[in-house]
Amino acid sequence: MKKLINRAEDVVRESLEGFAAAHADLIRVNFEPAYVARRDAPVNGKVGVVSGGGSGHEPLHSGYVGMGMLDAACPGSIFSSPTPDQMLEASKAVDGGAGILHIIKNYTGDQMNFEMAAELGRAEGLEIDSAVIDDDVAVTDSLYTAGRRGVGLTVLAEKITGAAAEERRSLKEVANICRQVNSWGRSMGMALTSCTVPHIGHPMFDLPENEMEIGIGIHGEPGRKRLPIQSADEITAMLMEPVIQDLPYRAGDRVLLFVNGMGGTPLSELYIVYRQALSIAKGHRLNVERSFVGSYITSLEMAGCSITLLKLDDTLIRLWDAPVKTPALRWGI
Repeated sequence: MKKLINRAEDVVRESLEGFAAAHADLIRVNFEPAYVARRDAPVNGKVGVVSGGGSGHEPLHSGYVGMGMLDAACPGSIFSSPTPDQMLEASKAVDGGAGILHIIKNYTGDQMNFEMAAELGRAEGLEIDSAVIDDDVAVTDSLYTAGRRGVGLTVLAEKITGAAAEERRSLKEVANICRQVNSWGRSMGMALTSCTVPHIGHPMFDLPENEMEIGIGIHGEPGRKRLPIQSADEITAMLMEPVIQDLPYRAGDRVLLFVNGMGGTPLSELYIVYRQALSIAKGHRLNVERSFVGSYITSLEMAGCSITLLKLDDTLIRLWDAPVKTPALRWGI
């Protein structure tokens, strides 16, 4: 195992310490329990948007804390859910009096712990709602979930939902926007290599040099099938076609096309994938009105990519385009 770490057990804490120092103008980090909050939280009269999950997917979620996106994020251990006390304290820290929305990726630990935190928060007088992201079309159930996994769409949901909250919409409206994004978005991913969790010290699964895994999750979960490596165009078609057929997307739909790197894929290769994904979308007569390319929800150093399509309307386009200022995502400022 070759990693830029000191001790495996200190990775998350030391990473948060560096993150706090690098972005002190935008966020603050609480360590006991661990959560990241926007510097100006709580924002009076605004719904507080809170998410979180296991570390190892950076910049998700902590990198998206700030104006126009998340109010707080709860980082768990590598690939492990944060605890209810983290979620509860983060929610209290960003309560501006308009309620709290929890955005939850559909993983069993995340679901259970966010639900427990919500119950504890309501007992203390907080108004809390939740929205679940389950956009992965690859498998119905996995090692970590009952139902579909929450993957690439999570980033888009956090951006659009955060923009709705900035407009001082009600908790019900903000939650409904997030649920609309989830119902209109689909994703699928693939891996060329495994990844190594520091405290395990070896790759999470064996993937020979001449093979690839189609339909992987973001924690190294197995996918639909293992195949010999094929060309970028062929791989892109394997991801795009199931995504398009699942919603299903129809001719004339306006969409956002998101090509995401899993942590170890060069940006140049992601643009090769985007090039073919756009061609396939046009072949289905989809109107790609917004594009997003880069490593925004990762799986440590895994080489591979995922593709997400989100159907758009005028409201979602406006919320996507709205200003955002976070450590990992900034525009319109």
